[in-house]
Amino acid sequence: MSPLLEVRDLVKIFGTGEAATRVLRGLSLSLEAGEMAALLGPSGAGKSTLLTILGTLMKPTSGSHVMLGQDLIAADDREVTAFRNLHIGFVFQFHNLLPDFTALENVIFPTAVRDGRETAAARDRGRELLVRMGLADRVDFPSANLSGGQKQRVAVARALMNAPELVLADEPTGNLDRASAMQVMDLIGQINREQGTTFLISTHDEKIAALCRRQIVVGDGLLTG
Repeated sequence: MSPLLEVRDLVKIFGTGEAATRVLRGLSLSLEAGEMAALLGPSGAGKSTLLTILGTLMKPTSGSHVMLGQDLIAADDREVTAFRNLHIGFVFQFHNLLPDFTALENVIFPTAVRDGRETAAARDRGRELLVRMGLADRVDFPSANLSGGQKQRVAVARALMNAPELVLADEPTGNLDRASAMQVMDLIGQINREQGTTFLISTHDEKIAALCRRQIVVGDGLLTG
């Protein structure tokens, strides 16, 4: 059975000539459907660049990138955008919520962009996800009025809105206190177990990494563990 995602010999170079910086140096990685993996390594190791490429937000200088059997290097921008919207969700350290939108409006935003409008079905799914996140009483709150932990739970719900096979999380608990961080990770673990969503979580926190069943270590642009 093919992996959910496989990249081979990824190279990413920023700049040219003497200013060129080789961030990824031939990195290869595969993820199986239903995995919950931590991405570890020091600052500057290439973790964020790898996540950005895996999320199809940037193409590598060279190498292959296949997900769900689709060659994402050969695909054009329109095809990649459509693929990303359907199959990949993102959770960021700084949640990136729209402050003038309610929690629900933030959650359904990816679907509204895809469909060109809000729909009753999207609102129903958004509410369901927020209830799942323990935010039933915050559905119609402006996101600016939410606590840090609540904002990050909204961000997780938004990442799951289009039922993606893969969620990429870049330091999702980095700005949270320990209790809020554990709450977010508990929710991610539940979604992983019950729905089979694959999570790749970049973190510097060993306690967060220990909650994942696989630890992937990046060093100097290559996998080291």
